[in-house]
Amino acid sequence: MASISNEPEREHRDEEESAANEDEDTGAQVAPIVRLEEVAVTTGEEDEDTLLDLKSKLYRFDKDGSQWKERGAGTVKFLKHRVSGKIRLVMRQSKTLKICANHLVASGMTVQEHAGNDKSCVWHARDFSDGELKDELFCIRFASVENCKAFMQKFKEVAESEEEKEESKDASDTAAGLLEKLTVEEKETEEKPVEKVAAAADEKDEKKKSEAVEEKKTEESVPSA
Repeated sequence: MASISNEPEREHRDEEESAANEDEDTGAQVAPIVRLEEVAVTTGEEDEDTLLDLKSKLYRFDKDGSQWKERGAGTVKFLKHRVSGKIRLVMRQSKTLKICANHLVASGMTVQEHAGNDKSCVWHARDFSDGELKDELFCIRFASVENCKAFMQKFKEVAESEEEKEESKDASDTAAGLLEKLTVEEKETEEKPVEKVAAAADEKDEKKKSEAVEEKKTEESVPSA
C-alpha cells in the first residue's frame, strides 16, 4: 500500500526534474525567423531648429456646425528653417504623430487670448495639415497660464520679425530701383556727347570733301596759257 501511495509523489518529482532539465541553458543560439532592420524615419523637421516646444491641446472652429472641434493633444512647436529662415508652427498628436497644424507664421498674423480662459488663445491661419491650404480658426489650450503667455509672446515675435523683413526688403527694392534708374540716366548722358562728337567729325569730313571737289572744278575750268 505504501508503494502505491508514494507513486504520484515520485511521478511529480520526475516531472520537476524533467522541467528543470528543459530550463537549463544549452548554449545554443537560435536565429530569429524574421530579421527586423532599423528604418530611418523622416519627419520633415531635420533642417529646422526648434524655437519653442510645449504640450497642448488644439481645436479648430467648424464653420458648418458653428462649434469647436478637437484636433488632438500633443506638442506644438515653432520651427525655423536653417536655410530660408522661414518659421512655421507645427503640432503633432502625441501617440500617432499625426499633424494637427502646419502653417507659416507670416507678417500681419495675430494671436489673442481666448475669451474667458487665460490658458487658451486663438488665431487665424492658412493651414496645410490636411495636404491643402485652408483658412482655419485655431484655439489652443495649455496646462498653465505661463505656457499660454510664452506661446503668445513667441507667436507675436515671429510675426513682427517677418513684418520687419518685408519692410526691409521693400526698402531695398526701392533703393535698387532708384539706383538702376540713376545708372541708366548717367549712361545716356555719357553717350550723348560721344554721339555729338561723332556727328561733328562726319560733318567736317563732308565739308572737306566738298571743298576739294569745288577746288578741282575751279582748276579744270581755268584755260591753259
